[in-house]
Amino acid sequence: MLLNSKICQLLNIKYPILQGGMAWVATAELAAAVSNAGGLGLIGAGHMPPDALKAEIRKAKKLTDKPFGVNIMLMSPFVKEVMQVVIDERVPVVTTGAGNPGEYIPALREIGAKVIPVVASVALAKRLERVGVDAIIAEGMESGGHVGEVTTMALVPQVVDAVSIPVIAAGGIGDARGVVAALALGAQGVQIGTLFAASSECTAHPKYKEAIVKAKERSTIVTGASTGHPVRTIANRLTRDFTEMEKRGATVEELDQLGAGKLKAAVRDGDIEYGSVMVGQVAGMIGAIRPVAEIMQEIVKNIPEVITELTKRM
Repeated sequence: MLLNSKICQLLNIKYPILQGGMAWVATAELAAAVSNAGGLGLIGAGHMPPDALKAEIRKAKKLTDKPFGVNIMLMSPFVKEVMQVVIDERVPVVTTGAGNPGEYIPALREIGAKVIPVVASVALAKRLERVGVDAIIAEGMESGGHVGEVTTMALVPQVVDAVSIPVIAAGGIGDARGVVAALALGAQGVQIGTLFAASSECTAHPKYKEAIVKAKERSTIVTGASTGHPVRTIANRLTRDFTEMEKRGATVEELDQLGAGKLKAAVRDGDIEYGSVMVGQVAGMIGAIRPVAEIMQEIVKNIPEVITELTKRM
């Protein structure tokens, strides 16, 4: 069932497991490791300038001969230039967030790239299916970083029922049980972020990865709802300051200024007190930093066992 997934056929990968395109976290090293392990690794373009992305793509090509992709934030000030880099480098898969990739689909189609947007609502999933995307990543609010308002358990089956293209579940998935649950909800694959962020190949600062390992089920908090762009991070001094400012009625500009550069501070510099430690609620399940191949094989190996155990209970 896992190997015959429509996502495997669509993306030419062994397992229907995508690695989240986390800005600053999802570098060429992590993307290549996930692709080499049988999934689909993604480089998180974030607000990268085009030259930086080109360097990451070329590095990934040296590290793997398997398919990999790039996640593009459509709100990036460099979005047009970054998209052109993806086209010039003939990247086979593009996932997108924070917008509608419709205007770029014709050019991406010309190079044979698959386009898979991340959505947090049924309405957006239906709209993006109409513009011709290849699949949908339905991401619940359990995930890290920018989130919507609907949980994975509620969102995925509703998106599955609303569209005819394959759906990939994301948010709160950290082991074989989560994968099986996603398949039961009708998804054809899963996207996993936080678990891969806590891997040996992830180039994030050791303190960032240690924060994931130490996190519990209630360690994360969502801030920024007043800006229209809520974010899930590990609670720390930054989130306390952010929450206090929101309660005082701070403007969007003031809040944006407080948050500027804080993700980089956490991921690159290891500032886990005043940095933005974007991780999902699944962090509470992660007890160690392990190699990507070990993480992947454990998930794949345990899926039949989870299904067998379910069958025994029925």
